[in-house]
Amino acid sequence: MNMDKKGSAMDFEAYFARELDQVREDGRYRVFTDIKRHRGRFPHATRFIGEETQAVTVWCSNDYLGMGQHPDVLQAMHDCLDECGAGAGGTRNISGTNHYHVLLEQELADLHGKESALLFTSGYVSNWAGIGTLAAKIPGCVVFSDALNHASMIEGVRHSRAPYKIWKHNDPEDLDRLLSDYGPEVPKLVVFESVYSMDGDIAPIAEILDVCEKHGAMSYIDEVHAVGLYGPRGGGVAEREGLMDRITVIEGTLGKAFGVMGGYIAASKNLVDFVRSFASGFIFSTALPPAIAAGAAASIRHLKTSNVEREMQQDRVAQVRRKLDMMGIPHLPNPSHIIPVMVGDAKKCKMISDWLMDNHGIYVQPINYPTVPVGTERLRLTPSPVHTDGDIDRLIKALSEIWSQCELARMATAA
Repeated sequence: MNMDKKGSAMDFEAYFARELDQVREDGRYRVFTDIKRHRGRFPHATRFIGEETQAVTVWCSNDYLGMGQHPDVLQAMHDCLDECGAGAGGTRNISGTNHYHVLLEQELADLHGKESALLFTSGYVSNWAGIGTLAAKIPGCVVFSDALNHASMIEGVRHSRAPYKIWKHNDPEDLDRLLSDYGPEVPKLVVFESVYSMDGDIAPIAEILDVCEKHGAMSYIDEVHAVGLYGPRGGGVAEREGLMDRITVIEGTLGKAFGVMGGYIAASKNLVDFVRSFASGFIFSTALPPAIAAGAAASIRHLKTSNVEREMQQDRVAQVRRKLDMMGIPHLPNPSHIIPVMVGDAKKCKMISDWLMDNHGIYVQPINYPTVPVGTERLRLTPSPVHTDGDIDRLIKALSEIWSQCELARMATAA
């Protein structure tokens, strides 16, 4: 309502305040934790609280392999910064295509076995622009979207204004049923993820591709929580399962396992050129700083040949899961690197997070609605190669203590 009963103008500030008060009352208000990470000492950081500071250990970072502090990455960025300066100087079309962008796109195309790749400023933008452009510009295109797709994918579908159908999460049979309603003459785009970031489950990619191929549909996979982490060269779950050549578009990020910033798509030369030529989110955005591109390329090159980081991370994930089981702390079983510790109450989830931080310097962000459904609130743990045995022991001990204090249910423990 824009007017009250007397016809006076809306009090915008009062409206904002009321809405924020309701979010706080629901326990969903998001407080950004002010930290400074320390190069060479990840996952350790300094938290700033007003004029005071606190030493903390970060347990919720998406820098899954600690590549944000890898010497090769930092050296590449320093060298490029000294060579090229700070910014790109413009959009990719107007003076902003630096040679380091070109080299990075070549690395990405090679990583995924595709003809071409295209950089964006973030994974969110690459999904919004990639899906939005394909679905909007292909005449008569219908989009088929997994029920638990990321907000950026949903936004791309909405932005396209193309008709869409939502299929049951990770259910190829339901996808097949929906696709069967459309004849072969109807262009179809199936969009889904490989690793879903909140539950940590992994899509049945081969079965989904079987359905796509049966109906002549394009396939678009979001591998943002998988690139760098899975496959012999870090190409993601699709590489691990030998399926990259069957996927139309592979989308990923440079800001998680690769430890830097940016997003991308990899596909055929013509498809990438099509998105490059029509996606407003690409055309009208200033290009990434060259040093970012240089650092990302160095990270990708390293992880193409090194399995050390991936193996260490898998070991840490298994160790945390074993110790959670020993203490009866409930967590969702899944085949990925993400460990959702289930709380099931927004206010308790926030309280536990605050208590861990204030009393033990353990930083775990509470995950509440709308990121996850009400009643499935959780703490999302992301063990990494740079977490030590001592870090893990302190985490488990603190979680067990607060679980008892809050009288939360425990799982049955192994004898």
